[in-house]
Amino acid sequence: MKEIFLITGNKGKLLAAQKVFSRYNIQIKQIKKEYQEIQAKSSLEIARFTVLEAVKEFKVPVIREDHSLFIHALNGFPGPYTNYFDKIMPVEALIKILSLFKDRSAHMELAAVLALPNGKIYDFVYQVPLKISKNIKGVNRNWDKILMLSDDTHTFSESEEGDRLDLWAKNYEEIAKLLSIKMKK
Repeated sequence: MKEIFLITGNKGKLLAAQKVFSRYNIQIKQIKKEYQEIQAKSSLEIARFTVLEAVKEFKVPVIREDHSLFIHALNGFPGPYTNYFDKIMPVEALIKILSLFKDRSAHMELAAVLALPNGKIYDFVYQVPLKISKNIKGVNRNWDKILMLSDDTHTFSESEEGDRLDLWAKNYEEIAKLLSIKMKK
């Protein structure tokens, strides 16, 4: 297996995947098709649903990664509904809600699923600790104007798309390692 397909329209996810897989001599190709994004209790369920649809359709190795934001003061809200709420709730409204709480911690859960045409499925999940700024910083991407790594002072909106690719690419690294072992067999 020398190539793998990634379902994404997200430029950052594609850059992270390309950086990792190129080191393993695996070509990453993008599937730009829009799949229904189901509502589920976890990012893993969302990624699994999409990747199973794609592997049935294309009969190639497919990866789908889904991210969820868990704001600790809000009991983990919005979780796997992050994409929806980021689109409909202005960052100003989120700041107003969070002004009622001292806790500004959160984490991003990154869940990826690899599906192979032979029916094998592999799950990968990890968390990135975050904090939430009290002030809007940056101009791009709604909630990214207040989200930052727990040890940083710059919001995601103030960062370049390619910044911290290694941090966001841990699932891709694990998948590449797994595939490189399977290719040797």
